[in-house]
Amino acid sequence: MFIKNFDELVKSDLHRLALQLVEYGLSVADPYAAVRENLRVLNNKIFVGNAEMSIAGRIHVVGFGKASKRMAEAVYSVLGDRIAGGVVITPSDEGYVGNIMIVRGDHPIPGENTLRSSQLLLDYLIDNVREEDLVIVLISGGGSALFEVPEEGVSLKDVAWISRELMKRGADIFELNAVRKRFSKVKGGKLLRFIRSRKVASLIISDVVGDRLDTIASGPTAPDETTFADVYKILVKYGLWSELGKNMRGIIEKGLSSSLEDTPKPGNPIFNNVVNIIVASNRIVLEAMARRAREAGFNTLILTSMLEGEAREVGRVLASIIKSIDLHSLPIQKPAALLAGGETVVTVRGSGTGGRNQELCLSLAVSIRGMNNAVAICIGSDGIDGVSPAAGAIIDGSMYYEAVSKGLDPLAYLNNNDSYTILSKLSRAIITGYTGTNVNDIFIAIIR
Repeated sequence: MFIKNFDELVKSDLHRLALQLVEYGLSVADPYAAVRENLRVLNNKIFVGNAEMSIAGRIHVVGFGKASKRMAEAVYSVLGDRIAGGVVITPSDEGYVGNIMIVRGDHPIPGENTLRSSQLLLDYLIDNVREEDLVIVLISGGGSALFEVPEEGVSLKDVAWISRELMKRGADIFELNAVRKRFSKVKGGKLLRFIRSRKVASLIISDVVGDRLDTIASGPTAPDETTFADVYKILVKYGLWSELGKNMRGIIEKGLSSSLEDTPKPGNPIFNNVVNIIVASNRIVLEAMARRAREAGFNTLILTSMLEGEAREVGRVLASIIKSIDLHSLPIQKPAALLAGGETVVTVRGSGTGGRNQELCLSLAVSIRGMNNAVAICIGSDGIDGVSPAAGAIIDGSMYYEAVSKGLDPLAYLNNNDSYTILSKLSRAIITGYTGTNVNDIFIAIIR
């Protein structure tokens, strides 16, 4: 069970059902289960998702990301001694899974461990993989920091600096990745240049809203549609072109003049024998939870798997939909299960302890106060919500008045960004610890 304080949180059958649905969603996102669901062997063939691959040569496993060790364990449980070897980079573990070497990288900022382990992974591919072999690549969130080999003349400090400056100046994830790919030997499909095999299968756990393959871990085995011209415009837009060091500027200038090869684009033959399969994502989790809710007798609606915005404002919007379902059966009739996913943000103005999921829940609880037939949960699938020990929270229409009866002012806590404090006092904070996966945030509301 993922939710450690499950029993403490159950205040009614409706609470129990909501918690069970979230438990089920987290189990679907579990790296081990997700990989096993998409990998099987039949006779002398391997099926990766719906793709069929014959076993002509040896099988190698490489990977990087927060979930990579659990993914490697799942691959080994299916393929066992058929695996010739490999290297997998994790944030903390070292050792072996079968004959797959587990090494450590740095996260969230790449450092010497990342450099050493990344070079070890590349050396393994260069020294061991033959044309007839199959390479299985395991990719999950955190892979951008854990797996990095900078271009010649560029240091990790350079990469960290440009990333930090772009984020500070308001660049989005797509602009950030477009720039980082130009200073990396392995991002933006460039990892494939180190793999001689004609068969590559990437199993991917998405931590990116929208599940864009070119964005998850910076798309090491996916085509990249951005260009050096795009990157130049981004750097100018954020005032960074004049601040680039000589070597970094030189790379962009060579790219602009076509004297340096760009990232592989869609249609490049390098992708002809590559299969990229998302085995776990926010959308996959929401669809599984919706099926389970329908089986329990609820009408279901998935609003979106791309929920974004200020957490407290998103909470108010979700509350308005819950009230519309209750009063007008719109956009769905009761009994209803309303689901959404994505990743909101919190603009911190107070000094409290909390996170985006708990802030959303606290805002929602204020807005649906007095409703006696609704329960809602918002949780970070990785088990970590902001700077708090909680993963998220479960709330209902009675929570606001329960807080007031105990001398607690929900609005004051909300304005101080102190959602964890009040939710924990009211036994509404959900504790999971690190779940070992990350498919963004999960929201569910049940309206009887």
